[in-house]
Amino acid sequence: GWDIQTKAAFKGQAARLQLWDRQKMSKVVVVGDLNVGKTSLIKRFCKDVFERDYKATIGVDFEIERFQILGVPFSLQIWDTAGQEKFKCIASTYYRGAQVIVTVFDMADIQSLNHARQWLEEAMRENDPNSCFIFLVGTKTDLLVSPSDERERTEKDAVHIAAEMHAEFWTLSAKTGKT
Repeated sequence: GWDIQTKAAFKGQAARLQLWDRQKMSKVVVVGDLNVGKTSLIKRFCKDVFERDYKATIGVDFEIERFQILGVPFSLQIWDTAGQEKFKCIASTYYRGAQVIVTVFDMADIQSLNHARQWLEEAMRENDPNSCFIFLVGTKTDLLVSPSDERERTEKDAVHIAAEMHAEFWTLSAKTGKT
């Protein structure tokens, strides 16, 4: 009993969804210390929003992001892991099968950068090192005064660590959306 326009709309949507269903889903895991901005980074990427007040991730959470590049559909399953020590044993089971590992640190907290190697090692235990794209991402750049010796030192250290990790290095602010 649906009208013709409604039927056509559902049929068109079903055809578009079938195109997405045929695509391989790539798994992305986002790891790092507590409060480095993992959830904010994911929210900015997937929803282009920044939420000042949010609850800490308990265990793991995930988002699915679908997009097209040159007309080809891609899907990312992005796993947001908790940074608390007590959730490490739970989160590590979600690392398995990742094609992308994003290790996040807070640009204003050098200790979180020092922990980046350990986070990557834990994620890599569950994956083939030759089949993962690795990123080291420094967040909260909006909190740093620019230019500053501390920021330059942190970036220099991060570039060095990224090279050791065979990772691409990025800095950004989830708050402003600027890289």
